[in-house]
Amino acid sequence: MKISVIGCGYLGAVHAACMTHLGHEVLGVDVDASKVARLNQGLSPFHEPGFDTMLTAGLNSGRLRFTTSPSPADLAGVEVHFLAVGTPQSPSGRGADLNHLWRAVDSLAEALPRCIRPDGLPLVVGKSTVPVGTAQQVADRLAGRALVVWNPEFLREGMAVADTLRPDRIVYGLPAEPARAERARDVLDEVYAPILAAGAPRLTMGYQTA
Repeated sequence: MKISVIGCGYLGAVHAACMTHLGHEVLGVDVDASKVARLNQGLSPFHEPGFDTMLTAGLNSGRLRFTTSPSPADLAGVEVHFLAVGTPQSPSGRGADLNHLWRAVDSLAEALPRCIRPDGLPLVVGKSTVPVGTAQQVADRLAGRALVVWNPEFLREGMAVADTLRPDRIVYGLPAEPARAERARDVLDEVYAPILAAGAPRLTMGYQTA
């Protein structure tokens, strides 16, 4: 499956490399040109056991690469876009700063064509930590362009690769409409097929609960 990972910090870079390890073709996208250059050279911007080896293997396989500006050709055929941008503390100290998230969502809204059939829509899968209600706002902005799922991550420092590939649970926050929820669930099941086959529990629920 062809996948993009938007935001290639600690969460996104690990996720991109792990998705390549599962056999997917992955394009990592980040606005930081120096970070992208280092990742494309197989140089990790952080220390995480096992990540360097997986990054190098993904690059050598030809299924993993990173860019600051994906072209329409890069995005053609991408079935799943993971949002892994940073959501740091707001400068006011009150809640999360979602500026990076909304820039990424607006970029997708511009890049993705409209489609009236749910089975023709790609998935946008949120992994960033966000306030309750954000997933529905993302779904509203991308209405007619993507099905939105919230798939929160539970990574421990020093165990991020293991936690991605052998999680103690996988959470899907799905759309309320049954047909859209079924389609989104089936596509994400395909992404995580080897992990689910290994016995990882899959928990499905609504956006707010996820």
